[in-house]
Amino acid sequence: MDQEREKFLNLREKPARVTVEEAAWILRCAAHDIPILVSNGLLKPLGHPADNATKFFAYDTLQELKHDIKWLARVTDAVSEHWKFKNARKSENAGQFSAPGESDRSGKSAMQRA
Repeated sequence: MDQEREKFLNLREKPARVTVEEAAWILRCAAHDIPILVSNGLLKPLGHPADNATKFFAYDTLQELKHDIKWLARVTDAVSEHWKFKNARKSENAGQFSAPGESDRSGKSAMQRA
C-alpha cells in the first residue's frame, strides 16, 4: 500500500478527480476519516453520487483545502468529536451487557450503575 501511495503522490500529472483513498493520501488522513468529513459538510464529493456509490473528489479543491489552516482545524475537531462520540457509545453499550456483579472500567458493577 505504501508503494501505491508513494507512486500516486509522486505523479508528475495528477488526475482531475481522485478516489476516497487518494483523497486521504492528499490530506494526510485515514481513508475512514473521509466519510466523516463528507457527513460534516467539510468535504463535498463530485456530482451527486448515491450513498453506496464510489465517491470522487476534485484534486485541485483538495490541494486548496489542505493549505487552509482554519479548515484543517475544523477537520481535526470533526474527526476528534466523531471518535469521542463513537467511543463513548461503545463504552455505554459494553456496560449494558456486563453480567450482574461484573465491573466496567469505572469499577462499578452493572447493578451499581442502574
